[in-house]
Amino acid sequence: MNGVRLTRELRGVLSDAGLSGSFLVRDLSTGEEIGIDPDVEFAVASLVKVPLAVAVLARIHDGSLDGAAMIDVEPGRAAVPGPAGLGRFRHPARVAVEDLLYLSTAVSDNTAADVLFDLVPPAEVHRAVRDAGVAGIAVRHRLRDLVETPAERFEPGDAHLAHALAIGSRTEGRGHPVPQLDVSRANAGSARAFTDLLQALWTPSRLPAAVTARVRALMGENLIRHRLAPDFASDAAKWSSKTGTLLNLRHEVGVVEHDDGAVLAVAALTESNVPAVVQPAAEALMAHVARTLHDHLR
Repeated sequence: MNGVRLTRELRGVLSDAGLSGSFLVRDLSTGEEIGIDPDVEFAVASLVKVPLAVAVLARIHDGSLDGAAMIDVEPGRAAVPGPAGLGRFRHPARVAVEDLLYLSTAVSDNTAADVLFDLVPPAEVHRAVRDAGVAGIAVRHRLRDLVETPAERFEPGDAHLAHALAIGSRTEGRGHPVPQLDVSRANAGSARAFTDLLQALWTPSRLPAAVTARVRALMGENLIRHRLAPDFASDAAKWSSKTGTLLNLRHEVGVVEHDDGAVLAVAALTESNVPAVVQPAAEALMAHVARTLHDHLR
């Protein structure tokens, strides 16, 4: 099957399931790629923690930030505790900067990320990504802003109502009354932009080798493994990635390194038109689409 026909069929499969998205798979050795709407922008949620890690590690590398510096983290920084990490702590903690990076990237700890954003503000993270030669990723706000959405105003049993609002309020220009979903106000990017960032991390680039090696290691330690990992991780392949989730958005970007030497970047940014919080079928389908594109390119 040729690539045009394949992407048309996969777009239809997504649509039938109430999903749309920006997908791109790129062979990092040859530059060959295949995608579905790879330039469509989305609010990126926790994917921003990869640019954050790049910026913090660059500051550590140039000596302007001490990775061993201990930071005091008081409980209650997060208005709504995340599923894991420092936001769940009930007592003060002291954590080194480099350990905050692990929590932010591998555990997707929003509180740890915001402590790092206190050290390297969003504008500096944005500039660090541009200085690396990667365009198309906008870093505008901290992670705590992600928990000030309509979802926090509903009781848990009514959370689907927040998803219905998120689904029904998108403008044609991808604006949104919920600022965290508005690509002109939120942290935003496309599958192509994040694939470019992955390429800068996995192949020689403007970024120092020590920085890229540490980001790769952190992404390889990602503990959130239910989305694309089941379709990409195996005894013969290493999967390193970062996920992002907000209301009806489900994303993951990563790199699969095969034992035969092939290295492919995969970016899947999706939004659902189904007003439900838990959607395992959507998780499985986005992984299936990403894997199908990968297999076609291979």
